[in-house]
Amino acid sequence: MELLDGVDSSTQELLDAQTHIWNHVFNFINSMSLKCAIQLGIPDVIHKHGKPITLPELADALAINEVKSDGLHRLMRILVHSNFFEKVKISKEEEEEAYCLTRASRLLVRDEPLSLAPFALAMLDPVVVDPFHHMGGCRDVNSGRAKRASPFNPKKHRVMSSI
Repeated sequence: MELLDGVDSSTQELLDAQTHIWNHVFNFINSMSLKCAIQLGIPDVIHKHGKPITLPELADALAINEVKSDGLHRLMRILVHSNFFEKVKISKEEEEEAYCLTRASRLLVRDEPLSLAPFALAMLDPVVVDPFHHMGGCRDVNSGRAKRASPFNPKKHRVMSSI
C-alpha cells in the first residue's frame, strides 16, 4: 500500500473524512462566537480604542469581571483563528499582545454605513436558526413519506413573516 508521509493512504483518507465531519459538527462554534462578539460590541470597542487593544483593556472596556476574562481570552482566540480579529505584538521588550480589527471585523462596527452586524445578528437569531434543527423531522419515520408540516412553515414562525 502506498504511504503518504508515513501513514497508509487508507488511514490518511479515514482521518481526512473524520476531520471533515468534525469540522462540520463544530462549525456552529464560529457562528456563535461571532454572534457573541457582536452582542458584546467587541468590534466597536476596538474601533473606538483607535489602536490595538490588550485583553485587560478589552475586558475593562466591556465591563467584564477579571474572573471571567479567561472566557474572553478563549472567545478572542476563536475569533482570531476565524480571521475576525488579528493578534499583534505591541511591545517588543515585553512581547505584549493586543487585538486589532481585520477587514471582516470592520464590517461589524455598528456605526459604519456598510455594517453587516445587524444582518449577522438577524441570521443567527433563534427564530431563523431553529427551523434547521427540525429539518430531519420532515419525514415520517415509519413510512418514509414527507409530513405535511415543514420546519419552515411561516405559520409556525409568525415573527419572521411580520418582519
